[in-house]
Amino acid sequence: MRQRSPDVLRLWLLAVFAWPDLLGVLAADRSKEPFTIRISCGSFDDIRTAPTNTLWYRDFGYTGGRFANATRPSFIIPPLKTLRYFPLSDGPENCYNINNVPNGHYQVRLFFALVANPNLDSEPIFDVSVEGTLFSSLLLGWSSDDESTFAEALVFVQDSSLSICFHSTGHGDPSILSIEVLQIDDNAYNFGPPWGKGTVLRTAKRLKCGSGKPAFDEDLNGTHWGGDRFWLGLNTLSSSSDDQSISTENVIAETSLAPNFYPQGIYQSAIVGTDRQPSLSFEMDVTPNKNYSVWLHFAEIDTGITAEEQRVFDVLINGDTAFKDVDIVRMTGERFTALVLNKTIAVSGTTLKIILQPVKGTRAIINALEVFEIIPAEKKTLPEEVHALRTLKGSLGLPLRFGWNGDPCVPQQHPWSGVDCQLDDTKGNWVIDGLGLDNQGLRGVIPGDISKLRHLQSINLSGNSIKGSIPSSVGTISGLQVLDLSYNELNGSIPESLGQLTSLQTLNLNGNHLSGRVPSSLGGRPLHRARFNFTDNAGLCGIPGLRECGPHLSVAAKIGLAFGVLLAFLFLVVFAACWWKRRQNILRAQKLAAAREAPYAKSRTQFTRDVQMAKHQRPHESTRSSNNESSPHLLS
Repeated sequence: MRQRSPDVLRLWLLAVFAWPDLLGVLAADRSKEPFTIRISCGSFDDIRTAPTNTLWYRDFGYTGGRFANATRPSFIIPPLKTLRYFPLSDGPENCYNINNVPNGHYQVRLFFALVANPNLDSEPIFDVSVEGTLFSSLLLGWSSDDESTFAEALVFVQDSSLSICFHSTGHGDPSILSIEVLQIDDNAYNFGPPWGKGTVLRTAKRLKCGSGKPAFDEDLNGTHWGGDRFWLGLNTLSSSSDDQSISTENVIAETSLAPNFYPQGIYQSAIVGTDRQPSLSFEMDVTPNKNYSVWLHFAEIDTGITAEEQRVFDVLINGDTAFKDVDIVRMTGERFTALVLNKTIAVSGTTLKIILQPVKGTRAIINALEVFEIIPAEKKTLPEEVHALRTLKGSLGLPLRFGWNGDPCVPQQHPWSGVDCQLDDTKGNWVIDGLGLDNQGLRGVIPGDISKLRHLQSINLSGNSIKGSIPSSVGTISGLQVLDLSYNELNGSIPESLGQLTSLQTLNLNGNHLSGRVPSSLGGRPLHRARFNFTDNAGLCGIPGLRECGPHLSVAAKIGLAFGVLLAFLFLVVFAACWWKRRQNILRAQKLAAAREAPYAKSRTQFTRDVQMAKHQRPHESTRSSNNESSPHLLS
């Protein structure tokens, strides 16, 4: 399709030659089929829907929430029977995380439906974000408006994953019928600077004029690289206008071309003015103080126009001339040829009004129009800090009601509860500078990875039931000013590394089970206007207000002392056992002696005396015997 407008040509040249390094966008390989994934939310099986036999994948492994039967509030919604909804008890933020998505440019489209349950809120109100950027808000009455039953955005995927989040506003549970992720050309809808990876385009309006029948690109025989856009049919631009619809079956040239790949069908019908009202006017509500990209589609299909100068008109947007002297035949070179004009408009009010005002010849004409809100893409939180927060979530046993899904800091309208963020201009990322999780019923332990939140200035985990010790890695968070761990169940000693926190002004460790000597580097800090509280820890010592510490023993000395005490105890046990055994033997012997009879004892004593007396008498008898034997000899 030809774009001959000087403004459009100038923007195109600027985008091609002046901004390649900034955009860093490579053309998609259109020789291959684009990456496509369609999810039927809440479905346990893959589904195909008529009339195009479209494949919808089952909803498995992407998110949490609950599934239910769906009530389709609009005929344009895909004929799917289930949905997924997210009760507030599961947290205010819930996300679909789709991995293994090739980096590139994508059209993301969501259809919404109602839960088929009369006991639930019939029409929830919630916000939707993609890659951390808020792009849609469902308002009261959305289920009665066809165009409000879906939301669509064009976004760049840069890290092979896509996050689509639903943010509760307290009015019902977000309910999602389907998600479509459709790859489009990397240069699609390039409106010039600041287009690129730093912007998200929200589809605010897409109309196919001259036909009241809505259609998708696939219905219009469009190429898959167009993203299967949805075109709402329109027979008149406004209810008060006297417009006329025309159509043709002629082939339209310059269609289905890169990078936008518009289908031929949107140019085969049109709305034209009348003799009574030759100009055309279109008006829509918009968000004030936003920028919008307007795309206007033309093809001269009126059989009454055969040459240049027969239809010339100006295009005015909000009173300003956006395009002057538009002559479709002159700008395309022939009839039945597509022409696309694009203009970026800054809107300060709540209305966007487009007027096609004839200048020469007869009535104005328009075949289709698209309006996109230009949304600056949110900068994300540093990945290592996101990972550290998720580790903290699991380690502390954070209640489900906290959610903590998606990005902690963006969209800025829905940060994680208990997390304070700050934009680091030097890195171009959000960082975590505060944790406020006091009195939340936490029962886990503080992980060492908390030190990866190195931009923290305040940590408040007081009033919980956190166990374990204080990680020494906390002492490496150099900017920490407030550390409140009071009234938990922490044990062990206070890490010496806390003395390295030179910015620390408030340290509350009271009401725990800490023990040991308070580090000397902390003991003198209150003299420098810091407020430290170590009370209600029976085992702490070493500073005024706490008990005095005994001799300080190293860990090795404490182990040796414990080992010596154990040996002494074992020795005492063995000694006591031996003494008891000996005592038992003595008692047993005494009992045996007492049991002996008395006569037996006396006879034995008398016998002993007789033996002893006999021994004394025998020497005298021997002497007499000798004398007697020698006497006869003497007598002789």
